Amino acid sequence: MKRFAITGFSGFVARFFVDYLYNERIQCEVLGLSRDTPLYDYSRYSDRISVSFRIVDLVDKEALRNALRDFKPDYMLHLAAFSSVAYSWKHPTESFTNNSNLFLNLIDVIREVSPSCRVLSVGSSEEYGNVSKEDLPIRENQALEPLSPYAVARVSQELMSRVYVNAFGMDIIMTRSFNHIGPGQDNRFVVPSFIDRIVRIKESGLLNGEVETGDISIIRDFVDVRDVVRAYYLLLERGRTGEVYNVCSGKAYKLSEIIDCISEIVGVKVTITVNPDYIRPNDNKEIVGSHYKISAELGWEPLIDYKDTIRDMISFREENTNNDKY
Repeated sequence: MKRFAITGFSGFVARFFVDYLYNERIQCEVLGLSRDTPLYDYSRYSDRISVSFRIVDLVDKEALRNALRDFKPDYMLHLAAFSSVAYSWKHPTESFTNNSNLFLNLIDVIREVSPSCRVLSVGSSEEYGNVSKEDLPIRENQALEPLSPYAVARVSQELMSRVYVNAFGMDIIMTRSFNHIGPGQDNRFVVPSFIDRIVRIKESGLLNGEVETGDISIIRDFVDVRDVVRAYYLLLERGRTGEVYNVCSGKAYKLSEIIDCISEIVGVKVTITVNPDYIRPNDNKEIVGSHYKISAELGWEPLIDYKDTIRDMISFREENTNNDKY
């Protein structure tokens, strides 16, 4: 029976990954690790898979060692991170130090207690920085030019992965994951934030309303989290050690298009007001990826259209007063 350990277990992506294991009837045991207790009910999987959870701060190396020593995972999905670019600008030292140190602790403990474990190190498209139009869509051989404390920490994580692969023979695969979205995502992120504010206009009984935004001319590659976790499973199963893979939709969307789509589905007309306080320093103007590598090697393709994703997110928001619950 396969044993999966998942860091960041209380977060958005982890619950969809366990959903995937459950729905695909994969015979496995899961150990979730997180600083916070999950708000979703992980006991609901118990009729098919064994799921346990431990509160662990990955910065505490001894606590992490104790958690993994007995479980000895076959696979480690590393999702734990301070994942907000905006947060990294406000708290650069905390963001960089924690993201770097917790990953280094993790792979060092894995090397000690379960050296044959396959590790998926999840990185970010933010590592690429600003890329010229001539280099779009972005391939994995694109030079890395991180523009935020968060992005620098992700590059550091990737470089440390390569060190442990080459120096110690560890089995680590890396991703540069593009913006993923889906039902239940935290309102700190841009698309669920737009949805929450537009749905609130409707809930107040209005058909028109104003939404403050940053720069909505920015172009991003949005991919459904359910497609993302399918990619992560395939990478854990068949990805090549020491290789990095884009996980993306390969399609470009302006934030203004996303707002228009949400407004149309909700049935509210929105007036946009740009607030300079919401504009981040050195923000990447256009990020669109190529998934050629993962498609060619593993047969993965994104399947869910962004409009269907947004419909599911709106439905979830309308059905739940607390968007953190799932």
